[in-house]
Amino acid sequence: MKKAIAVMVAVAAGLFAANMLGVAVAEAPTGTPLRTISVQGTATLPIGQSDSGAAATAVYRDAMAGAVADGQSKAAFLAGKLSATLGAAQSVAEGGGYINCTGGPESDYAEYEGEQPDFGYAPQPGIAAPLAAAAPKAAGGVTRGSRPRHVRRKRPRAKKATAISCKLTAQVSLVYTIA
Repeated sequence: MKKAIAVMVAVAAGLFAANMLGVAVAEAPTGTPLRTISVQGTATLPIGQSDSGAAATAVYRDAMAGAVADGQSKAAFLAGKLSATLGAAQSVAEGGGYINCTGGPESDYAEYEGEQPDFGYAPQPGIAAPLAAAAPKAAGGVTRGSRPRHVRRKRPRAKKATAISCKLTAQVSLVYTIA
Protein backbone atom coordinates (compact mmCIF):
# COMPACT_ATOMS: atom_id res chain seq x y z
CA MET A 1 0.00 0.00 0.00
CA LYS A 2 2.83 2.38 0.82
CA LYS A 3 4.40 1.63 -2.54
CA ALA A 4 1.13 2.43 -4.36
CA ILE A 5 0.80 5.79 -2.59
CA ALA A 6 4.46 6.60 -3.30
CA VAL A 7 3.98 5.74 -6.99
CA MET A 8 0.82 7.91 -7.17
CA VAL A 9 2.61 10.86 -5.52
CA ALA A 10 5.55 10.45 -7.94
CA VAL A 11 3.20 10.31 -10.95
CA ALA A 12 1.29 13.38 -9.70
CA ALA A 13 4.56 15.27 -9.16
CA GLY A 14 5.72 14.26 -12.65
CA LEU A 15 2.45 15.43 -14.23
CA PHE A 16 2.60 18.68 -12.29
CA ALA A 17 6.19 19.32 -13.45
CA ALA A 18 5.29 18.49 -17.06
CA ASN A 19 2.31 20.85 -16.88
CA MET A 20 4.49 23.67 -15.52
CA LEU A 21 7.04 23.08 -18.25
CA GLY A 22 4.28 23.31 -20.87
CA VAL A 23 3.07 26.63 -19.43
CA ALA A 24 6.63 27.95 -19.36
CA VAL A 25 7.14 26.98 -22.99
CA ALA A 26 3.84 28.62 -24.01
CA GLU A 27 4.79 31.85 -22.24
CA ALA A 28 8.31 31.97 -23.61
CA PRO A 29 8.95 34.53 -26.32
CA THR A 30 8.57 32.96 -29.74
CA GLY A 31 10.98 35.30 -31.53
CA THR A 32 11.06 38.90 -32.50
CA PRO A 33 7.66 40.54 -32.87
CA LEU A 34 6.54 41.68 -36.31
CA ARG A 35 7.21 45.33 -37.08
CA THR A 36 4.23 46.95 -38.76
CA ILE A 37 3.05 50.19 -40.30
CA SER A 38 -0.63 51.21 -39.99
CA VAL A 39 -2.10 53.67 -42.49
CA GLN A 40 -5.46 55.13 -43.49
CA GLY A 41 -6.10 55.25 -47.23
CA THR A 42 -8.73 57.54 -48.72
CA ALA A 43 -10.08 58.17 -52.20
CA THR A 44 -12.73 60.51 -53.56
CA LEU A 45 -14.63 59.95 -56.82
CA PRO A 46 -17.49 61.80 -58.51
CA ILE A 47 -20.97 60.31 -58.19
CA GLY A 48 -24.27 61.35 -59.76
CA GLN A 49 -26.69 63.19 -57.47
CA SER A 50 -29.47 60.67 -58.17
CA ASP A 51 -27.55 57.42 -58.74
CA SER A 52 -29.17 54.02 -58.28
CA GLY A 53 -27.99 51.69 -55.52
CA ALA A 54 -26.02 49.54 -58.00
CA ALA A 55 -24.31 52.57 -59.57
CA ALA A 56 -23.50 54.08 -56.16
CA THR A 57 -22.09 50.75 -54.93
CA ALA A 58 -19.92 50.49 -58.08
CA VAL A 59 -18.52 53.98 -57.43
CA TYR A 60 -17.94 53.11 -53.77
CA ARG A 61 -16.03 49.94 -54.66
CA ASP A 62 -13.88 51.87 -57.15
CA ALA A 63 -13.20 54.40 -54.39
CA MET A 64 -12.24 51.59 -51.97
CA ALA A 65 -9.75 50.28 -54.57
CA GLY A 66 -8.34 53.80 -54.81
CA ALA A 67 -8.17 54.02 -51.02
CA VAL A 68 -6.17 50.75 -50.89
CA ALA A 69 -3.74 52.15 -53.48
CA ASP A 70 -3.47 55.39 -51.45
CA GLY A 71 -2.79 53.43 -48.26
CA GLN A 72 -0.15 51.28 -49.94
CA SER A 73 1.55 54.41 -51.27
CA LYS A 74 1.57 55.97 -47.80
CA ALA A 75 2.94 52.77 -46.22
CA ALA A 76 5.71 52.53 -48.85
CA PHE A 77 6.63 56.16 -48.20
CA LEU A 78 6.83 55.60 -44.43
CA ALA A 79 8.83 52.37 -44.85
CA GLY A 80 11.27 54.24 -47.07
CA LYS A 81 11.71 56.94 -44.41
CA LEU A 82 12.57 54.16 -41.93
CA SER A 83 14.99 52.48 -44.37
CA ALA A 84 12.76 49.41 -44.23
CA THR A 85 11.17 47.19 -46.85
CA LEU A 86 7.39 47.08 -47.09
CA GLY A 87 5.99 43.59 -46.66
CA ALA A 88 2.58 42.07 -47.22
CA ALA A 89 -0.64 43.56 -45.88
CA GLN A 90 -1.50 41.93 -42.55
CA SER A 91 -4.98 43.38 -42.20
CA VAL A 92 -7.46 45.52 -44.13
CA ALA A 93 -10.52 47.19 -42.58
CA GLU A 94 -13.27 49.02 -44.43
CA GLY A 95 -13.56 52.46 -42.91
CA GLY A 96 -16.87 53.42 -44.51
CA GLY A 97 -17.49 56.55 -46.51
CA TYR A 98 -19.75 59.47 -47.16
CA ILE A 99 -21.22 61.50 -50.01
CA ASN A 100 -20.92 65.28 -50.12
CA CYS A 101 -22.75 67.43 -52.69
CA THR A 102 -22.13 71.11 -53.39
CA GLY A 103 -23.85 73.70 -55.53
CA GLY A 104 -27.50 74.45 -55.96
CA PRO A 105 -29.52 77.66 -56.06
CA GLU A 106 -29.81 78.38 -52.32
CA SER A 107 -26.43 77.59 -50.81
CA ASP A 108 -23.14 75.82 -51.23
CA TYR A 109 -24.64 72.58 -49.91
CA ALA A 110 -26.90 70.26 -51.91
CA GLU A 111 -28.63 67.08 -50.84
CA TYR A 112 -27.67 63.69 -52.29
CA GLU A 113 -30.91 62.26 -53.69
CA GLY A 114 -29.78 58.83 -54.90
CA GLU A 115 -29.65 55.47 -53.16
CA GLN A 116 -26.89 54.89 -50.63
CA PRO A 117 -24.08 52.48 -51.52
CA ASP A 118 -23.31 49.53 -49.25
CA PHE A 119 -20.92 51.35 -46.91
CA GLY A 120 -21.27 51.35 -43.16
CA TYR A 121 -21.33 54.29 -40.82
CA ALA A 122 -18.51 56.78 -41.01
CA PRO A 123 -18.52 60.24 -39.52
CA GLN A 124 -19.34 62.90 -42.07
CA PRO A 125 -17.35 66.09 -42.22
CA GLY A 126 -19.02 69.07 -40.63
CA ILE A 127 -21.27 70.98 -42.96
CA ALA A 128 -21.64 74.67 -42.31
CA ALA A 129 -25.22 75.87 -42.37
CA PRO A 130 -25.93 78.85 -44.63
CA LEU A 131 -25.99 82.15 -42.85
CA ALA A 132 -29.45 83.42 -41.99
CA ALA A 133 -30.67 86.40 -43.95
CA ALA A 134 -30.01 89.66 -42.19
CA ALA A 135 -33.02 91.04 -40.35
CA PRO A 136 -34.68 93.94 -42.18
CA LYS A 137 -33.73 97.33 -40.86
CA ALA A 138 -36.32 99.20 -38.88
CA ALA A 139 -38.15 101.92 -40.79
CA GLY A 140 -36.53 105.29 -40.46
CA GLY A 141 -38.11 107.71 -38.04
CA VAL A 142 -40.86 109.39 -40.04
CA THR A 143 -42.35 112.38 -38.31
CA ARG A 144 -45.71 113.99 -39.02
CA GLY A 145 -45.75 116.40 -41.79
CA SER A 146 -42.59 115.11 -43.42
CA ARG A 147 -42.58 113.15 -46.57
CA PRO A 148 -41.17 109.65 -46.65
CA ARG A 149 -37.80 109.48 -48.29
CA HIS A 150 -37.61 108.13 -51.79
CA VAL A 151 -36.19 104.63 -51.52
CA ARG A 152 -34.16 103.52 -54.45
CA ARG A 153 -34.97 99.95 -55.33
CA LYS A 154 -32.41 97.61 -56.71
CA ARG A 155 -33.33 95.81 -59.84
CA PRO A 156 -33.45 92.08 -59.40
CA ARG A 157 -30.57 90.31 -61.05
CA ALA A 158 -30.71 86.80 -62.37
CA LYS A 159 -28.67 84.38 -60.29
CA LYS A 160 -26.15 82.27 -62.08
CA ALA A 161 -27.19 78.66 -62.28
CA THR A 162 -24.92 76.53 -60.14
CA ALA A 163 -24.41 72.93 -61.14
CA ILE A 164 -24.68 70.37 -58.38
CA SER A 165 -21.57 68.25 -57.95
CA CYS A 166 -21.44 65.16 -55.69
CA LYS A 167 -18.37 63.28 -54.53
CA LEU A 168 -18.10 59.96 -52.72
CA THR A 169 -15.20 59.45 -50.29
CA ALA A 170 -14.12 55.96 -49.12
CA GLN A 171 -11.72 55.09 -46.30
CA VAL A 172 -9.70 51.93 -45.70
CA SER A 173 -7.34 51.08 -42.81
CA LEU A 174 -4.31 48.93 -43.66
CA VAL A 175 -1.55 47.29 -41.64
CA TYR A 176 1.65 46.21 -43.43
CA THR A 177 4.69 44.35 -42.15
CA ILE A 178 8.10 45.93 -42.58
CA ALA A 179 11.55 44.39 -42.53
